[in-house]
Amino acid sequence: MSTLDILIPTCDRPAALAVTLTSLVAQTAQPFRVVISDQGEQAAAERAEVRTVLRVLELHGCEVEVLRHLPRRGMAEQRQFLLDQARAPYVLFLDDDLILETWVVAQMVDAIRREGCGFVGSAVIGLSYRGDVRPQQQAVEFWEGPVTPEVVRPGTPAWERYQLHNAANLLHVQQQFAPTSEQTRVYKVAWVGGCVLYDRACLNAVGGFGFWRELPEEHAGEDVLAQQRVMARFGGCGVMPSGVYHLELPTTLPNREVDAPKVLEL
Repeated sequence: MSTLDILIPTCDRPAALAVTLTSLVAQTAQPFRVVISDQGEQAAAERAEVRTVLRVLELHGCEVEVLRHLPRRGMAEQRQFLLDQARAPYVLFLDDDLILETWVVAQMVDAIRREGCGFVGSAVIGLSYRGDVRPQQQAVEFWEGPVTPEVVRPGTPAWERYQLHNAANLLHVQQQFAPTSEQTRVYKVAWVGGCVLYDRACLNAVGGFGFWRELPEEHAGEDVLAQQRVMARFGGCGVMPSGVYHLELPTTLPNREVDAPKVLEL
């Protein structure tokens, strides 16, 4: 059995999904299992560009499952559905609109094993902001010892760490402190979006995304709340350098009035 399941929620983004899957083909951490939960109007697996990449992954020894999961009940429920399919000790929740450097997955697995914490995130970089340098948003706190549990909530000083993950701030910072994947460093986060590796037992211990029943169908921040619950009990961190780049497509979740970490208890 693989030690890693990669869990991908998707909805009507076949081209973006194909790009994301293609970057998995080149990962040095293969083989792993890929599970896709598809809530699109048209099944992604019916599209030639997606089918072809799935076949290439299988050729590389990766087990692949594409599941139709309807009706839509919100992103938290979508993530819980994916978590329920997982079998491996580690689960990587990966958005469907990213490009990963070849070493990203292996670096994250190495980091979570080394640190023994609940999650490790590789934050997403928007390369259109490469020339937009924002020194006022580039504060970073490295873990100099073991990653330990900490409580981070909206309105606290630690919450402001999110600014490091805006635009291309992380790219500019890692060029100074961790320019290559051989110089990996872990740092303190408020949360990480898009590419987060969990110890599955730790995520299940805090209830996973089972809080979806307490949220309306349209919500945001479900990944933030799950990470903060894991971080409070088991610790969590970001890993630098990040080799994860955003396709910078329009969001599929435009209604963000209900923000999970601001309406539910830690």
